Amino acid sequence: MFIGTFLPTPALARRPIPALFTRMETLQVPDTLPVMTLPNTVFFPQALLPLHIFEPRYCQMLRDVLARDRLFAIARLDNTSAAPVGATEPAHLIATVGIVRACQKADNDTSNLLLQGVCRVAIQSIVREQPYRLIHVKALATVSGGNAPELEIERHEVMRLLNLRRRLGSPVPKGMTQFLESIEDVDTFADVAAFNLCEDGEFKQSLLAELDTRRRLQRFAARLKAEIEDQKLRRKLQGRLTDDHITDN
Repeated sequence: MFIGTFLPTPALARRPIPALFTRMETLQVPDTLPVMTLPNTVFFPQALLPLHIFEPRYCQMLRDVLARDRLFAIARLDNTSAAPVGATEPAHLIATVGIVRACQKADNDTSNLLLQGVCRVAIQSIVREQPYRLIHVKALATVSGGNAPELEIERHEVMRLLNLRRRLGSPVPKGMTQFLESIEDVDTFADVAAFNLCEDGEFKQSLLAELDTRRRLQRFAARLKAEIEDQKLRRKLQGRLTDDHITDN
């Protein structure tokens, strides 16, 4: 049994919303719990993920978790060659446990819910597949990787690069910059920034697997620098042409 610290985070998927929670909670994450294996979805602690539940197996799963502790995991579908041959819905082995914060059920038994991340877990084994996948997990704790001043330097560098990338034309959800600047905990900042503003799924999964907060910020900053250089080169090559006529250059 893992006891995790749950921090309030006013972010919904890729757009911020008003703060939902005003106090810190302590949650017990069981060693065995259900999991949804989703393509192109990398869930992070403290992030908020809206989900539409419609498959019968997940409808049953949701009924069960709502009757218990409201906890289940989200894992990203792993379609790489490293996945076991013939495996059904192979998952990346690092996932995130979330708690159902809100749930609205429709008449047709489908549901819309809001899941908030609690902590990283390593998938140890699959306990069963029916009626939905149940996994045995080991909770993973992050480490700072540096002292407070060092982490603040890395945090400010990521923030600077995000702002620069935005000025060069990358879309950012309204209010996201101000929201990120308001997050005091550096580990939470690193996770929420990656969840909302990193587009590459494979790289995003690698950030989820990185337990060193300082290293996670450094890697994200390096990726942002590369993206910014690509943006600058594109603008230089494009000149005054619009995106629709860039091939005329």
